[in-house]
Amino acid sequence: MLLRFTKMHGLGNDFMVLDLVSQHAHILPKHAKQWGDRHTGIGFDQLLIVEAPSNPDVDFRYRIFNSDGSEVEQCGNGARCFARFVLDKRLTAKRQIRVETKSGIIELDVRSDGQISVNMGAPRLVPADIPFVAPEQALSYPVDVDGTPVELAAVSMGNPHAVLRVSDINNAPVHELGPKIEHHPRFPARVNVGFLQVIDRSRAQLRVWERGAGETQACGTGACAAAVAAISQGWMDSPLLIDLPGGRLSIEWAGPGQPVMMTGPAVRVYEGQVRL
Repeated sequence: MLLRFTKMHGLGNDFMVLDLVSQHAHILPKHAKQWGDRHTGIGFDQLLIVEAPSNPDVDFRYRIFNSDGSEVEQCGNGARCFARFVLDKRLTAKRQIRVETKSGIIELDVRSDGQISVNMGAPRLVPADIPFVAPEQALSYPVDVDGTPVELAAVSMGNPHAVLRVSDINNAPVHELGPKIEHHPRFPARVNVGFLQVIDRSRAQLRVWERGAGETQACGTGACAAAVAAISQGWMDSPLLIDLPGGRLSIEWAGPGQPVMMTGPAVRVYEGQVRL
């Protein structure tokens, strides 16, 4: 059977989006891995699946698969693309959309200027909730990475993140430390790894090694986690701007227990069909 799909991106973080509300198919991890290959498939960072909700209080269910076939809990750039997709496909006429994800409910707001704001919920900072192995909660943690001492913050935005502050984003050891920290035993569910250079109190630069995908052009939940780490440790103030290789996100966070608000663009690239 042929399935219609849309290729989209949020700041270069790219997605294949499938509507399984008006189409019916059973998608397996092997399909995500096959389609995600940039040489023999469609090529993407994540596969986003739009489904009918199981909860009557929400509008849609949202599932996310990495290009390696692993299913993950959350994706901020994907959430913005999700909102643009369901409006463009007339699956809803609402501009404020409640979506059920593997990690909970998020709220999407499509603004009149085309930017999309996402209420990502409150960050989780207790180690067991991330999950991260530590005796107690702290602003940052020393971690031994193959004999190299690293200081990092640990944050969950529905998915786990480690945030390291660096002095030079262009020479940050993203491809050396990223995979080692992703698979570090203190992160039992693996982890996304952000390398953050603070420019001033309202602007920073970020590169992210994503769990199951490698370095991507942008990571929405990574930008949210980096903002939480920077505000918590007194490096930056809310609201702030984070520049990623693919573009800029605006982040707001009022402090512990409060939701993180992320605002940025979502772009449709092309429509296609794939054989299942």
